[in-house]
Amino acid sequence: MKGLILSGGFGTRLRPLTYTGAKQLIPIANKPIIFYGIESLVRVGIKDIGIVVGDTKEEVVKTVGDGSNWNITIEYIPQETPLGLAHAIKIARGFLGAEPFMMYLGDNILKDNLNDLVKQFQKNQPNALILLTEVNNPQEFGVAVVDEEGSVKKLIEKPKEPPSNLALVGIYLFDKEIYGAIENIKPSWRNELEITDAIQWLLDNGYRVESQTVKGWWKDTGKPEDIIEANLLILQDIEPDNQGKVIDSTLNGRIVIEKGALVEKSIIRGPAIIGENSRLSRAYVGPFSSIGANVTIENSEVECSVIMDGATICNLENRIDRSILGRNVVINQINESPRTHKFVLGDQSYVQIIK
Repeated sequence: MKGLILSGGFGTRLRPLTYTGAKQLIPIANKPIIFYGIESLVRVGIKDIGIVVGDTKEEVVKTVGDGSNWNITIEYIPQETPLGLAHAIKIARGFLGAEPFMMYLGDNILKDNLNDLVKQFQKNQPNALILLTEVNNPQEFGVAVVDEEGSVKKLIEKPKEPPSNLALVGIYLFDKEIYGAIENIKPSWRNELEITDAIQWLLDNGYRVESQTVKGWWKDTGKPEDIIEANLLILQDIEPDNQGKVIDSTLNGRIVIEKGALVEKSIIRGPAIIGENSRLSRAYVGPFSSIGANVTIENSEVECSVIMDGATICNLENRIDRSILGRNVVINQINESPRTHKFVLGDQSYVQIIK
């Protein structure tokens, strides 16, 4: 079985963060989102992975590499324009061949191990197996109608009146019949080849589509609040590890301090992670915070936030909470201010707060 990870698209819902980088490379607990997908495929024994890339190909290739970090082979498949998930499969056919494959959307994070999904596919040998999860807002997703056996009866893309609350998670297993389905569908009103239309074609033409429901949590990291939530969920399971230097500081809970980091006269309450060569001085880092590499935090407080590499936060009177700061962002408070600050800042931003 081969793997196909989608890492294209424009990431419009994550702007300004995605003006300067791929959404799949935004860090969650100091690790690019796409790494979680790669590791999920590797855990089920997949050794050959194709990654569909768009305008951010160069950045993705530089970050991910050739797969040697995971002892696998990675091939990059350019997609000139994001024309839908089914289109991504279509252009990847040369890589995938006639083998069954797992498709994984690169901006998804899933707690569950995918072994049960693969075992069901191998045992029952359906033409497609989709992963579903219960959601409160099914109108924002592709929705499935299934019977008591888990067989899929109907799929609808973002229905105004959802027939169920079972949304498609961005993880699918297909055999070679999916190619015929894609050839027989037309672009949607979005001018995209929808994967839901392709799966529905399989259903309409007598092919077998099964489902499995997520047991743990799943996050589609398409919006800033999703990044914060995914970071919180990942940090819940981190194991403490201190490879840095701690001076006159208080550490409570599960905390990772990476090599070269300095924590001086500060308080850290876990779960939290402090990246390589970062410097905290007279700082407070609260629970569910991910501090990237080469970050400086002085006389400031951060909680439940994602602070990317190279950021600088100095002399803030009020705590930064549930925020995302891009790479090399600088926030420096000159005078006192009574207001609470909340930021979603793109790379290379500079903010100066003046009373």
